Amino acid sequence: MSNTSDNKEKLNVLVVDDDPSLLRLISIRLSAAGYNVHAADNGKKALSIVDSNSIQLVISDLRMEGMDGMALFEKIRTIQPNLPVIIMTAHGTIPDAIHATKQGVFSFLTKPFESQELLDTAKQAIHLQPHSDSYLQDDESNQWRQNIISRSAVMSSLLQQAKQVAQSDFSVLIHSESGTGKELLAQAIHLASERKDNTFTAINCAAIPEQLLESELFGHRKGAFTGAEQNHVGLFEASNGGTLFLDEVGDMPMNFQVKLLRALQEREIRPVGSTSSVKVDVRIIAATHQNLQQAIVNNEFREDLYYRLNVVELALPPLAERREDIPLLATHFLNKSKASTKREINGFTKEAMEVLISAPWPGNIRQLQNVIEHSVALATESLISDALIRNALRDRTSQLPSFQEAREHFERDYLSKLLKITAGNVSQAARIAQRNRTEFYKLLNKHHLDAEQYRNDYGTPE
Repeated sequence: MSNTSDNKEKLNVLVVDDDPSLLRLISIRLSAAGYNVHAADNGKKALSIVDSNSIQLVISDLRMEGMDGMALFEKIRTIQPNLPVIIMTAHGTIPDAIHATKQGVFSFLTKPFESQELLDTAKQAIHLQPHSDSYLQDDESNQWRQNIISRSAVMSSLLQQAKQVAQSDFSVLIHSESGTGKELLAQAIHLASERKDNTFTAINCAAIPEQLLESELFGHRKGAFTGAEQNHVGLFEASNGGTLFLDEVGDMPMNFQVKLLRALQEREIRPVGSTSSVKVDVRIIAATHQNLQQAIVNNEFREDLYYRLNVVELALPPLAERREDIPLLATHFLNKSKASTKREINGFTKEAMEVLISAPWPGNIRQLQNVIEHSVALATESLISDALIRNALRDRTSQLPSFQEAREHFERDYLSKLLKITAGNVSQAARIAQRNRTEFYKLLNKHHLDAEQYRNDYGTPE
């Protein structure tokens, strides 16, 4: 029976040692643990194997004829900077170990070492270091998902679903927490579809004022309202033949939801100020962090629009459920951030990566990127330390909030002040805010504000 499928799942480890007996012994230990082992008795052969194979870990002796272990590490770092290297030596001293780990070597094993110590260190190196399947970068059939950095099983399953959904023209609803990369997933679906050569357009429904949303999506004609000095093509018409991504669709005002539903049903839009409709052929991908089924119960989202948008639902997992991706993502953001500093930063210490993998990440990938940028800005050595990461995680509260977070904070503060001024009189507060009572109550529910509490605390006004 063939072992091809098993070998595909095995991780490739390269062992380098100029002592034939030790090379054989270490190779046997790793093979017995399930690794696919490549062996080399000198640095040149090792580099040739790295060039021609997908290697996930290198374990090299320090003292070898010709190219020694540190020289081999330096060569490997220039061609595959994220490939973890473990150095073995019979001459282990504390200065050697400190020097090696400061240069970016993952770990330092002093001979003789126990078999379990070798296996534990190898497992940890592969777990903590970024590596991905190289075939995904080279295979043209996977170009559609090239911007999604992942190696986790949960993301692999989601991407398989996404690719299958992309072959149809059904509307897709992506549900996930903020900061997980909803727009990247929507772009990937577009690139895997028949519409890939046409426009992909994204709009954040929560960031556009209600009075401008219709004009932004449907367009307007010259003179339709004050300031409309020329015709404006809306995003539906501009995306004709392509894909329109509606982010945070759960924040779309109820009044506009009716108009969007009609556009989706009739496959046509009417620009503001126009007497005629325009036919459009647009694939809709919507996304939200809200529970839309609960919003339907609260009369905050139309049930008919929900079913029109949610023909297929994809749940994008939070970062805490795909921790295997953190080393890849952290290294990606490190490489992007390095361009803004003159210092040479080669990676993360083992302890720093452990902190990154175990952190809670309430802000998901967006927060991870912020932490890496913060750490790069303050780094003084070639490797980012765990102290820098911990400091960046603590300082998250001092970072500027996102536009959406700032807007929600302002809304809640504004409503709370109104209720204090009016002592909980909703009619009076709604008049001051220039909103009708129904809409004002929905805003209070959205921010979990109880007018009754303000009446109790501040007294009923005359």
